[in-house]
Amino acid sequence: MGREWGTGHDWAIEALQGKPAATDRPNLTSPNHSFTLDLVVGFEYRTDAEQFLTAFQERLAKFGLEVHPAKTRLIEFGRFAVQNRKQRGAGKPDTFNFLGFTHYCGRRRKDGTFIVGRKTIRKRMVAKLRVIQAELRDRMHDPVASLGEWVQKVVLGYYRYHAVPGNLPQLRIFSQRLRRRWYHILCRRSQKALPWDRLVRILNRWIPEPRILHPYPTQRFFAIHPR
Repeated sequence: MGREWGTGHDWAIEALQGKPAATDRPNLTSPNHSFTLDLVVGFEYRTDAEQFLTAFQERLAKFGLEVHPAKTRLIEFGRFAVQNRKQRGAGKPDTFNFLGFTHYCGRRRKDGTFIVGRKTIRKRMVAKLRVIQAELRDRMHDPVASLGEWVQKVVLGYYRYHAVPGNLPQLRIFSQRLRRRWYHILCRRSQKALPWDRLVRILNRWIPEPRILHPYPTQRFFAIHPR
């Protein structure tokens, strides 16, 4: 709950008092179904956040729904969080996971100003690598070019989602670990080991180096609305 967030909670409370949407009507209370919603809301003051959470829980209860107690929390986050917690001796601000990224309080290298840092959730990366490795094993004896095309599509798809500013180190880790896994599988294709230079060419050909593909929101804004 960094001080840069929001201007109050009236708008949120009014939204909660509106007409129920089609997705939150009483027929959703069937015990045979479960419904999930990832939601992050920012407020300038903790009291606003607490009032919103109470109203939100009351609103959900009217339709037989509830927030997950282990996954719902109030955290101090934002441009003043580091300074305020340091003064209280409370340590670093908490992080939170949302849409595949771990969000944390960061600083720009060039001027030290606050940014919301994002990096790929570690367990998500590990799970993705395991899925790719299993497919590589199943298709171990496919032609290298055919398998390489598949690997390239998977890697580029992964980059297109995760290549956000500040996440380049995690993308490089993903690329290096994938190269290592495919290298071991290529070496198992036959009893005769492939020459090292050929292995390097294969890996470089089908696993591109990561680069940032998504600019900061302010850069997109000024590109559309030049000064």
